[in-house]
Amino acid sequence: MLALPLAATTTSAIAQAARPVPISPLSLRGEATFGTPPELRLNDQATRLSPAARIRGTSNTLVMSATLAGQPWTVNYTLDALTGLVQDVWLLTPEEAARRWPKTRDEATQWSFDPITQSWSKP
Repeated sequence: MLALPLAATTTSAIAQAARPVPISPLSLRGEATFGTPPELRLNDQATRLSPAARIRGTSNTLVMSATLAGQPWTVNYTLDALTGLVQDVWLLTPEEAARRWPKTRDEATQWSFDPITQSWSKP
């Protein structure tokens, strides 16, 4: 009886780590609504995608921002260090969105990241 939950946990951890291009631990969690490219609202703030932005869909394929216009998404994202524009975006599956992930740099510096399960934990 106890082996089943352990097996489910192990399978879940393997599935989470199976994304061909893992979500960067440097990314932050946010809510994004895409507008006319390169515009988007990220955490209710107007911003833009960088010219070299990559958006990865839930199946990990590259997605064009124009196909997402007007749709809200839970995402992980990184910013370009020089321009502050959004560089990488991962559209999250419901399972990925349910996992704890930092929303701010302060949270990221205080939490611990497990690269195997692609998840964060608070100390």
